[in-house]
Amino acid sequence: MTSQPSLAKADQAPHNPGDSQPENGQTGTNGSDGLKAGLKNRHLSMIAIGGVIGAGLFVGSGSGIAAAGPAILISYALVGLMVVLVMRMLGEMAAARPTSGSFSAYADRALGRWAGFSIGWLYWFFWVVVLAVEATAGAKILNGWVPGVPQWGWALIVMIVLTAANLVSVGSYGEFEFWFAGIKVVAIGAFVAIGVLAVFGVLPGSDNPGDGLAHLTDSGGFMPNGAGSILTGVLMVVFSFMGSEIVTLAAGESEDPQKAVTKATNSVIWRIGIFYLGSIFVVLTLLPWNDKSIVEDGSYVAALNSIGIPHAGEVMNVIVLTAVLSCLNSGLYTASRMAFSLGQRGDAPKAFARTTKRGVPQAAILGSVVFGFLAVWFNYQWPDTVFNFLLNSSGAVALFVWLVICFTQLKMRGIILREEPEKLVVKMWLFPYLTWATIAGISFVLVYMLTDDAGREQVVLSLLVAALVVGISLVRERVQKRKQVSA
Repeated sequence: MTSQPSLAKADQAPHNPGDSQPENGQTGTNGSDGLKAGLKNRHLSMIAIGGVIGAGLFVGSGSGIAAAGPAILISYALVGLMVVLVMRMLGEMAAARPTSGSFSAYADRALGRWAGFSIGWLYWFFWVVVLAVEATAGAKILNGWVPGVPQWGWALIVMIVLTAANLVSVGSYGEFEFWFAGIKVVAIGAFVAIGVLAVFGVLPGSDNPGDGLAHLTDSGGFMPNGAGSILTGVLMVVFSFMGSEIVTLAAGESEDPQKAVTKATNSVIWRIGIFYLGSIFVVLTLLPWNDKSIVEDGSYVAALNSIGIPHAGEVMNVIVLTAVLSCLNSGLYTASRMAFSLGQRGDAPKAFARTTKRGVPQAAILGSVVFGFLAVWFNYQWPDTVFNFLLNSSGAVALFVWLVICFTQLKMRGIILREEPEKLVVKMWLFPYLTWATIAGISFVLVYMLTDDAGREQVVLSLLVAALVVGISLVRERVQKRKQVSA
């Protein structure tokens, strides 16, 4: 029940190796990096499945359908393919060397300290902003059910409960996520199954006439807004896929990291196929793409209403709340583990690298949630200024992370083959050609975002923040080298 060594130690990295020692000398069931291998296989399996199902799938898909029509299926398929390829690359590295720092630790080794530092902090920043977004979204739903408690009160309660769960043990996080993700999986699975029956007119008691595949072409064709709408759709759906990489961070605290990563990587295709393409296909075949209810009520609620499912709105609110809580739970876990890894490598306060007797990085969790609380406060105090800046300046980080994973894998393949070839159990397909093709695809999306008003602001602000973080990392490196020379 011990996890694999962290990349920093496995590679005998020269920077701050002592920072990875657990608090109070804790060993035994803890991994060599101080984290406890407390995640079971069922936890990892559900984290892998639930990681690709965010609240954005339920809430934001209606806008994408309105923009691209049935062609939004191509948008989802293109982004899904990109995610599959990125996950394959990440899976190759994570299966060989599982670590809580995942792609940040690999970038540190393959591209340089500046890369690991920069992408690690940008990723942490992304998730602490997500904490505020999801806490606010969950608070709105809960406030609608119990209006006696103000929205900020619900946001506080939700954050405190999930922080407490993460502080108890990694097993507590895993158990919460197991049930949260389980509800999402069952809900979408039932939605797809019931929807397909209704589409072909074989669902007993359905109010939908069941027109088969007719709605894919009967309202202006499959591409009613032209081929360019596919790219518009890509911009609208790409960020709903963020989170699929969480399983590679969590694998370092599992009983069998290599097996967990291999299984998660191999299953990402069918997960995206069923949960994203399958569910959107059902919506588009139950209703014409330009049905006003898809935008007004939400795509899933509109589809359920067309079948005649009673209280569809309330049912979907419960599912969306579950997705929000799942995202919050995983966001806090992910941010804290990235902070922990940065602390191990000397790129964050040393306190972040210490663990409690239960193998929990307490300081990293509390540091992440404090910023999350602060972001929630910004959202209520200055939603259109300060918080909007935070939101937009972290908006393109997902694409930056995927790019770094691609460039890192190009270098890490050679390092793994040279040092531990027997651990190359997951291999990127058609290396290096598909890796370069993925880099080209992600770069194209970033450039295309500059032609979109909302996307342009996200890319520009995210690039400014990224430049600032990279600048800080380069200055730190120069200062440290000068200290070493003078010593």
